[in-house]
Amino acid sequence: MTYQPFYIETFKKGLLSKKAAQARKLLKSCTLCPRQCRVDRTAGQLGLCRTGEKAYLAFYKSHYGEETPLVGQNGSGAFFFTYCNLLCIFCQNYELSHEGCGREVSDSELADIMMILQEGGCPNIHFITPTHVLSPILSALEIAVQRGLSVPLVYNSSGYESLEILKLLDGLIDIYMPDFKFWDSDVARRLCNAPDYAEIARQAVKEMHRQVGDLKIDEDGTARHGLLLRHLLMPAGMAGTREIMRFVAREISPDTYVNIMPQFRPYGRSREIRELMQPIRKPDYVNALEAAREEGIRRIDRRPGRVFMGF
Repeated sequence: MTYQPFYIETFKKGLLSKKAAQARKLLKSCTLCPRQCRVDRTAGQLGLCRTGEKAYLAFYKSHYGEETPLVGQNGSGAFFFTYCNLLCIFCQNYELSHEGCGREVSDSELADIMMILQEGGCPNIHFITPTHVLSPILSALEIAVQRGLSVPLVYNSSGYESLEILKLLDGLIDIYMPDFKFWDSDVARRLCNAPDYAEIARQAVKEMHRQVGDLKIDEDGTARHGLLLRHLLMPAGMAGTREIMRFVAREISPDTYVNIMPQFRPYGRSREIRELMQPIRKPDYVNALEAAREEGIRRIDRRPGRVFMGF
């Protein structure tokens, strides 16, 4: 049976246009993320994300570097947006998130790209770091649905999301893919100036799971809907891996699909933090996987050929 994404029914009920209008209204005193900048983005005022009314897009592509259930035969249909609401100093896409690599795109062009990716066989439309550009995304989605968009939507975020905005997304997003980054508030303060990160992320991941449940994968290995949680290992145990895995197993679901990622590299301003200059070694990864299992996580993404090296 063909899967119908959540947003199709939401559109048929006339709710998608209302949600898009609500997101646009929030730009007048922007509260799209927990930073709560309250600038008028419709008047050209810029908050921490340095983004106005329109989205900035660095590039899009059929992306084969994601988790296997997202890639399918033709790659995940990925949008790499410019700027970010969290701004980790070590971001692997530092030139996008911090330096503003990209160009302004219209809502209609975003819709065109969604259709191009779908027609190219991508099994999903995958928004990467989308929170600060949610308003143009929803406006573009409304256009794309009327043009025949019919593949699941992936919302790939830092986990730093407000409950108000996540509830606005209820009935639109099929696959939530947050990265639960840090457990310790001091680490979050030092690395992204967000000491409330862990508290916000805990609430956000709970709400995401409430909406979509555990990740459901078809017989052909393709994810259709659910929660896929990422966790980037950090040097010197800075991420708090065991504590995060314990929280997920006990308060979300032990069947949460978790990808523990060992590919940290000291990009951006990492050299400002002495601990970030330590490499992630294979034993660190093995120990993290063991900790996740010990805390009760039953579904862990394992990809062969992980490469470990010094900086």
